[in-house]
Amino acid sequence: MIKSIIGGAAVAALLSGPASAAVRSPALAWVVSPTDTGCRVELELVGRSGGITPVSLTSDGQLVSLRFFKDDLPARAFLPIRIDKARFSNLMLRGEGASGELVLSEETEAAMKKGGTLGVAWLSEEPLTASLAGSEQGLSDLRVCGAQTASRHRERAVAEQAARDRAEAEGRARALNEAQLAAVQAQTAAAEAQRRQVEETAERQRRLEAAQAERTYAEARQRAYEEERRRAYQAQYDDDEQDPRWAPPPRPVWPPRPYYSPYR
Repeated sequence: MIKSIIGGAAVAALLSGPASAAVRSPALAWVVSPTDTGCRVELELVGRSGGITPVSLTSDGQLVSLRFFKDDLPARAFLPIRIDKARFSNLMLRGEGASGELVLSEETEAAMKKGGTLGVAWLSEEPLTASLAGSEQGLSDLRVCGAQTASRHRERAVAEQAARDRAEAEGRARALNEAQLAAVQAQTAAAEAQRRQVEETAERQRRLEAAQAERTYAEARQRAYEEERRRAYQAQYDDDEQDPRWAPPPRPVWPPRPYYSPYR
């Protein structure tokens, strides 16, 4: 795959003709647009047939990259571009889907600032070119914009990360407090249940003891009552025994019978 892409670079010889003369076109203002993480400039590569392939130059203030779309890209490759008649090879990285990024070296960037025509031979079936008029100021503005935007993005990312960290810390602290509160509530509930159980046990014991005391008291009263009745009956009986009215009649006294002897 890489061979077929790089092999197409041979067609770049077509770019060395009169169309790529060293005379630069009048400088044009590049439109630099901020993105979430940097800035970009939209370019249009044009083929001999008039077909247009859109690409973009992006920067985060540290690197400048040429971004494009092409099917069946390798994961990485070292691909050439031409600035005027000079060839510059740069590292290509495959992104998501069919996107690709050509990370431009400092040498390539410096040549683009001074060059007049950008040529890419491997991006389509025919060589593609784009004017670099205004590239010196445009690339400088792109880097400055990218640096500022990336700095703000990093600051936002740091602030958002700090906010997430605070939220996570607060969440952990809240969860810990809730867990501690739940543990205290559970301990309190357990202690209250144990206290109620002790009180209920004591109350049952008190009732049992009260019932036992009541039975003991009732039995004692019953015994006292029976003893009192027995004593009353005994006293009545004793009185009756001592009252002559109730004494049994005296037994009759008979004179002794004379002794009889048959031998008299």
